[in-house]
Amino acid sequence: MKDFLDRIKAVNTKGWVKCGIWSSLYIAFVIWVAIGDWISLLWLLFLPIIMDMFTTKYIPWNWWKKYKPLTDEEKAKGIEHPHANKHLYILFSWIDAILFALIAVYFINTYFFQNYQIPTSSLEKTLRVGDFLCVNKMCYGARVPNTPLSMPLVQHTFPWGGKSYFENPQWEYKRLKGWDKVEKGDIVVFNFPAGDTVCSKLENPDIYTLRHILQTKGEFFLQQYGISSKDLQSVITRPVDRRENYVKRCVATPGDKLQIIDNVIYINGEAEPTHPHLQYNYYVKTNGNTFSNKYLTELGISLEDRKFLGDGIYHFPLTREMKNKLANHPNVISIEIEPEEMGGDVYPLGHNIWTRDNYGPIYIPRKGDKIMITAENYWLYKRIADAYEFKPMKIGQTYEFEMDYYWMMGDNRHKSADSRYWGFVPEDHIIGRPMFIWLSIDNDKAWGDGRIRWDRIGLSDFE
Repeated sequence: MKDFLDRIKAVNTKGWVKCGIWSSLYIAFVIWVAIGDWISLLWLLFLPIIMDMFTTKYIPWNWWKKYKPLTDEEKAKGIEHPHANKHLYILFSWIDAILFALIAVYFINTYFFQNYQIPTSSLEKTLRVGDFLCVNKMCYGARVPNTPLSMPLVQHTFPWGGKSYFENPQWEYKRLKGWDKVEKGDIVVFNFPAGDTVCSKLENPDIYTLRHILQTKGEFFLQQYGISSKDLQSVITRPVDRRENYVKRCVATPGDKLQIIDNVIYINGEAEPTHPHLQYNYYVKTNGNTFSNKYLTELGISLEDRKFLGDGIYHFPLTREMKNKLANHPNVISIEIEPEEMGGDVYPLGHNIWTRDNYGPIYIPRKGDKIMITAENYWLYKRIADAYEFKPMKIGQTYEFEMDYYWMMGDNRHKSADSRYWGFVPEDHIIGRPMFIWLSIDNDKAWGDGRIRWDRIGLSDFE
């Protein structure tokens, strides 16, 4: 007891301040985790360890500091330090700093905020290729990780290859308390639902799409992706939180009835308002004269999207505003929307005659819903039972859904791999909502030509 009191008396003001700050943060975090699951309050049993770090120090947290080399002043006074070792001190200083940074980043990325880079143009012009987002995980409630033993800043694979996480242990799905819920129109970051199983040689398109291509179109079309049918036998399975991160707009929420007719989305029988950033692919026929790169850049068409098909015909993704501007160009003869794709190449693959532009009607399941499974809706909901809820589903029986589901689509409607192709997004796949853009890089420009889009940095209005 005397030793304990002596240690307490030896704590300076700085130590007590640090102890108060970190202990308060730890208590607040445990209470947040324990909402709805009060057994988690047992984590408070570790509070004395946090306090010991800054006060009594029974655990030798800074054991490595015994290697600290003597200062010139200490050497002049003849002070001896048997453990002094400059090289060991520097080594352990770096290890200590790196471990602290990794642990801090792990908790921040898991429960609070995460960086996300826009890789494709599926949400042009709302979010552009090269935008770096700060994603808020707290708004919808952060998820307790399925795979707690993982390396921060790496989604699933190290740059040099190999998994960046341990398969075990795996925790059950649990979402902490948030202050908001996913609403129609929200831009949402989520784990790719079809990313549970991927081809080891090609992750995009997903394995289900590749198998469908092989089955319906044959080996030749598969080879256009640089793989063969044998490659489809080599697959990688991933838990929910290790699947690729996607970002789309939520167009339907649990309990909604959705149908797409001639590119217009109908929710519960009512047409959704046309978003100003919606884009569709168009064939632009000209009088034979070309467009200048400057004009196309000012119009907002990236280099990647500029396709010349010959005979004066171009292929562009255009918003309504861009289409109207282009129609007034003296070189343009006509602008026609790209015809819809072949039926049956949308979710559920091979079990419908729907298309990208004319889809449904379908019902978006809500937690607790009980639906009679029929021959008509069996394939629509089968993946939910098999891959997300892991319980049997049979025609002629009632099925009760255990989670809420969402329908996500890109604003670039003809260039977006979204729910029309891989189906519902379960609630346990939801990650968070973008807060703001902290960096934006224009890949069409060189660094010396204004590659950083300064006008987009800090942008937070993604409606």
